Amino acid sequence: MLSRQIKSGERPFKEVFADMWGSLNIPLDQAFEVMKTSLRIDPGFQSFHNFCIQNNIPFHVLSAGLEPVLRRVLDHYLGEEGSTRIDVIANYADIMPDGSYWKPIWRHECDFGHDKGQSIAEHRDSASVNSMIPLIVFVGDGISDLPAARHADVLFARKGLYLEKYCLQNKIAFIPFETFADIQTEITRILKADLEKTGGFGLPALFNPRAHSWRLFSNKAAVSLYDTAPSTEEPVLWVDDFSQHNPEDVTAVAAQA
Repeated sequence: MLSRQIKSGERPFKEVFADMWGSLNIPLDQAFEVMKTSLRIDPGFQSFHNFCIQNNIPFHVLSAGLEPVLRRVLDHYLGEEGSTRIDVIANYADIMPDGSYWKPIWRHECDFGHDKGQSIAEHRDSASVNSMIPLIVFVGDGISDLPAARHADVLFARKGLYLEKYCLQNKIAFIPFETFADIQTEITRILKADLEKTGGFGLPALFNPRAHSWRLFSNKAAVSLYDTAPSTEEPVLWVDDFSQHNPEDVTAVAAQA
């Protein structure tokens, strides 16, 4: 019922989300034992994670969910050591040790509590400090991914789901995918083509100036940074973010609704 209320617009996401988590009266450890019985992971996710590690590609997960819950999910599937190789950027949570109180702490003042587009912009800002503007590759599927779509240089949208429909309706360029195996194949191709075209110098071949222009118009606080940034831009891969062919200049970001 809660999912239907969100999709119909009957109730806002944050209100439903707060009610859902607030109804729990169980410690996080016990709650996750119940949750993991219904968890499903993309069959290509672990292989893609290993691909990123082997190629020194930082991997980020952007989510409208709760950071402590997502961290447990990654610990469960990847082991604690593997999980530490992924940065989780999500809403925070105030959870009492005895489980008697669960309250989401919103990361941003927006409909989903976490504005993924703003998180990408913040990443660009931090990279700009070192005279680098990352080339963002974003992987998503759901409604909470829409704010990030226009901020990406390369966008992957899962076939048949909300983000793909939104991109088609709004004429936003994207690459459709079914599993992370598809993404790994495409990223390997992109990096190889980029190296052949640029020789590892200057902007990446798929650098999208429109994504940066959109960010300037949608985030006025960023204008001064870009006005003073050096003219030589050296981008980064997330599954949200790609840079030049050099794996150490690449970052990856996957979105979680």
